[in-house]
Amino acid sequence: MAMDAAAKRFFATPTFAVAGASQDKAKFGYKIFAWYHQHSLPVVPLNPSRPSISVPSKTYDTVSNVASLSNPAQTALSIITPPPVTRKLLQEAKAAGIKAVWFQPGSFEDEDLKFAKENFESAVGGFEDGTVGGEGWCVLVDGENALDAAGRKWQRQKL
Repeated sequence: MAMDAAAKRFFATPTFAVAGASQDKAKFGYKIFAWYHQHSLPVVPLNPSRPSISVPSKTYDTVSNVASLSNPAQTALSIITPPPVTRKLLQEAKAAGIKAVWFQPGSFEDEDLKFAKENFESAVGGFEDGTVGGEGWCVLVDGENALDAAGRKWQRQKL
């Protein structure tokens, strides 16, 4: 599957989870999670060490792992974890029935992307054609184009 098609498929999923969601506003785990919130998308933060993650306008309860998601088969997973954590996360996601994953730059190695392409309906990451940024496929840079390509209705809301 071409990467732009994989990104479109990712955003066709009803709900989203962010693995590596953070309360630290300086970290990409916060920035990516906040992006989903700002685009009015249903999102769940994955963080095993915090009970909740807050943006200024809302507090979200976290889940500690993929298996704790209410409907993993209907959830696409954004990954913002270090590669060793990502490898374990991919196994958990596959076992739970996740169908689409999006690797943020720095969250994976080539073997992880290869595994994801072989084991999920959709895997987004790396530098394949279609990204508009120089760092590779990133929700912050490529997300709106992929949302539009998927025909996903979204509305910008306050952080």
